Amino acid sequence: MSTQRKVILYIAMSLDGYIATPDNGLEFLSLVEEKDQDYSYKDFVNTVDTVIVGRKSYDKVLSMGLEYPHTDKDLYIITRTPRPTVGSTTFYTGDLKELVSDLKRNVGKDIYVDGGAEIANEMLSENLIDEFYISVIPILLGNGISLFNNSRPQVRLKLISTKSYNKGLVQLHYLKA
Repeated sequence: MSTQRKVILYIAMSLDGYIATPDNGLEFLSLVEEKDQDYSYKDFVNTVDTVIVGRKSYDKVLSMGLEYPHTDKDLYIITRTPRPTVGSTTFYTGDLKELVSDLKRNVGKDIYVDGGAEIANEMLSENLIDEFYISVIPILLGNGISLFNNSRPQVRLKLISTKSYNKGLVQLHYLKA
């Protein structure tokens, strides 16, 4: 008997709920960088074979001069602009609920929602996220791109675990109740 794939949001935010500064800056994430510490990210990534990410988040990584990670997995970039599929990277312009439903029907590992806020909130609005790993960075940004917007429905969660680290990062793990 197989277990249904879970859709998991794994993301970092400031203590006041921002995933980026107003100009899309991510420099605050460096506050918790520590040699040989990945905050269980590698272990988490090994549990997934599919990644969903918004086009703005995807472009942000590329603009930093980096290759987008996870091209070894089925990668879905959610966009409004059609582009051809490249290898395992699909630029998806369809209905997000339909995509997740189709992915969950397939046998495989879990599905990682890599951001950003627009995709996370759309998925919350459609009740598509099963599990949450939220890493809280010890800073109050005061302004920026909020992880959660005010137009999403209420979602009850069950705390599974918390873990604190030397540099002040606290990782919260919740299941949808």
